[in-house]
Amino acid sequence: MTPEIGMKVPDMLLPKTSIDYKKWAVIACDQFTSEPEYWEQVKEIVGDSPSTYHIILPEVYLGTPEEKNRIETTHKVMGQYLESDIFRRVNDFIYVRRRIGNRTRRGLMVCLDLEHYDFNKGAQTLIRATEGTILDRLPPRIRIREKAPLECPHILVLFDDPADKVFGLLDEQIENFKIVYDFDLMLGSGHLSGYALGDDQVRKQVLQTLQTLISPEKFADKYNLKLGEHQPLLFAMGDGNHSLATAKAIWEKIKPTVGMDHPARYALVEIENVHDPALDFEPIHRLIFDIHTDIIEAMQDYWGEKLKIKDLSSQETLIQIVDDAAEPWHQIGMITPDGLKLIEVHHPEDNLPVGTLQKFLDSFLEDNGARDIDYVHGTKVLFEKGIQTGNAGFYVPGMDKSELFKTVILDGALPRKTFSMGEAKEKRFYMECRRIQA
Repeated sequence: MTPEIGMKVPDMLLPKTSIDYKKWAVIACDQFTSEPEYWEQVKEIVGDSPSTYHIILPEVYLGTPEEKNRIETTHKVMGQYLESDIFRRVNDFIYVRRRIGNRTRRGLMVCLDLEHYDFNKGAQTLIRATEGTILDRLPPRIRIREKAPLECPHILVLFDDPADKVFGLLDEQIENFKIVYDFDLMLGSGHLSGYALGDDQVRKQVLQTLQTLISPEKFADKYNLKLGEHQPLLFAMGDGNHSLATAKAIWEKIKPTVGMDHPARYALVEIENVHDPALDFEPIHRLIFDIHTDIIEAMQDYWGEKLKIKDLSSQETLIQIVDDAAEPWHQIGMITPDGLKLIEVHHPEDNLPVGTLQKFLDSFLEDNGARDIDYVHGTKVLFEKGIQTGNAGFYVPGMDKSELFKTVILDGALPRKTFSMGEAKEKRFYMECRRIQA
């Protein structure tokens, strides 16, 4: 391990080449939560074949009778997979290339040291959350991970490398690496390739290059800070914040009894450069269901004279106004059974429109104004479900990804569900596994 950057080479388990990888790899569990038909398709494609579908809990099942059953079966199936000799071992960094359309997004599979991670707002650790962590979302994940012999992550963690030194180094030498998987993902999610580096010198170069990103002088200069004013931030959460927080919570719980040299001290993740041209920051929209009270009236009570509401004629107009907004006030699109509206909040207290909206929705739900909320990637489901009786959808603008690290350094975590790295079909697929029990 390299303690200076809280990272080490992972000891991974990959399915043997006799396994059908297209059935093995499935998308992150927190996707398509408003589209159960997607997961029905996955279930049909996979059948009884070896698959990560059988060792995860898709969040579409949270709060249903299926939840308890799936938690129990994930542990059982993990044990069966370990006993049935379907895995091969790869003790190396894996350079990941995910092609979607005509673009290729790059990443590196590594182990992060949870001793260097803190998900609390205001943390000064090397690895930090980028959004508020909802503690109520941890228990189902804890129930899965604390008894699981394996982890199989969808976690994406970002580093800030504008000169592309880390992956530029790997691109130059990719012909020397060993391909460990190379296949098409299911349901139109592109193509996934993985390359084991196979060279200790290259591994050392990767670690050294990452370490230079947080040298005190470069760190202060990059973010226009006074030297020594802030503790270095090397890794910021992209996707899977609650999964990494779960790993941290379990590690803190068992640490006194298992000692520091235990596999649960680390978490397997994919790290990506926030400046990768193929990495987009997409906004995460909101859908609320089974509204009990007049939501427009609730907005007027909450924001008072700061609030202005305008009717809009089309989806295209709503999207254009919100995306192109340059005014000092916040603009949010609203989709309702009564039509499309533009919500304007003048003199906002929060920096981002999504923060302004989220505080209202938290208050509205706390007062039982609606039954539930969902966080939606893309616009199709948002507009389709938002116009249904009893529902409302909210379209929010995205944020500039180049501002992420400086914002986290100076302001702490962003409002939860501020951004998404790509749309739903572009999310990480479960592929690699790792033992987390001694």
